[in-house]
Amino acid sequence: MELPGETRPCPRGHLLDLPWEDILVPHILCHLPLRQLLSLQRVSKPFQTLIQLYLANMRCFDSSQVGPHLPKAAFCNLLKDNEVLQHLALQNCSDWLTDKELLPVIGQNHHLQEIQLSSCLQLSRHALVAISLSCPNVRSLSLAHCEWVDSLSLRSLADHCKGLESLDLTACRQLKDEAICYLVQKCSRLKSLSLAVNANVGDTAVEEIAKCCRELEHLDLTGCLRVKNESIRVLAEYCTKLRSLKVKHCHKVAESSLSILRGRGVELDVELPLQRALVLLQDGVGFAPFINLQI
Repeated sequence: MELPGETRPCPRGHLLDLPWEDILVPHILCHLPLRQLLSLQRVSKPFQTLIQLYLANMRCFDSSQVGPHLPKAAFCNLLKDNEVLQHLALQNCSDWLTDKELLPVIGQNHHLQEIQLSSCLQLSRHALVAISLSCPNVRSLSLAHCEWVDSLSLRSLADHCKGLESLDLTACRQLKDEAICYLVQKCSRLKSLSLAVNANVGDTAVEEIAKCCRELEHLDLTGCLRVKNESIRVLAEYCTKLRSLKVKHCHKVAESSLSILRGRGVELDVELPLQRALVLLQDGVGFAPFINLQI
């Protein structure tokens, strides 16, 4: 019997009483670090089932969130039921990631838009072909230091993923001008492209990039020793939306071509030569500054 003025205690609710697919997965679990979610699996069998449901509906997977060294078996188990991934980052899986582990994930996730495979050295050209065939909507792809990328696999990417906007081919040393030309002819929406540390890339590729990719904003040619002034001038003429250009260690690129871009406010990684800077300073202040150089 309830006495006057006495309040009845509210029954305690349990987290798992909330709707899983409508509340827990999309609005609560998505805010927890992946490492904590994996720890929750050990609490009870209902929690294990809940986390498995979350993993199957996860849109973004970044291996670095699990820790510096994600075990191979854990990776395969985490993504075995997922078919809705949009972002996949596997940079710190390079010690063990091969086609055997990656291809099943790629094959069942046709909605991937961003893929990061930088320094995944044990993959093969079949990985890029699989991405081309299974992920036509990919917008951003990082293959930096993946020397297994060759002209044939890049052609496949160009043929099937024409909506690419960002591509990192840093140190993909098998690629030559012909492969790059084919790529940009097909993928004209590119806004960011890195061809850094590739001595095989020269003026032919850069000029084709300029003429095909009018939306280009960022281009990295660091260490492309065959690139010369001529192609930089073409780049300045056609790529009016360019915001940054990296040409450090491109010894055949001089200020005579860079000055056009510099004057337009394009961010360059090469400092203005001292002599030219002094001339500009003199023009600005109306007298020649005195400089005391002592050796």
